[in-house]
Amino acid sequence: MPDASPAVPRLLAPAQVAELLQIGVDEVIDLVHEGELRGVQLGSPARWRIEESSVEDYLVAQVEHSRRMALWRQSQVASFPEVWGPSTPHSI
Repeated sequence: MPDASPAVPRLLAPAQVAELLQIGVDEVIDLVHEGELRGVQLGSPARWRIEESSVEDYLVAQVEHSRRMALWRQSQVASFPEVWGPSTPHSI
């Protein structure tokens, strides 16, 4: 019978995450401190390790944020006639 113990998350070093995201190691640590990435300090001296799944979650969230920002920019470019239809002159 297979063991039903929960799977241990794969942990990555900040340098590995930095390479994947093409950002600096300090930026990775900042993302952990901001709660954007899930990480833990292990060992003595303590070294950061980041859950691989949180990197995937972060990327998904960034793609969604970019999509929403693109839609927002498109809505800001639309002129009022495009949105509300052509205006008719009002008689006084």
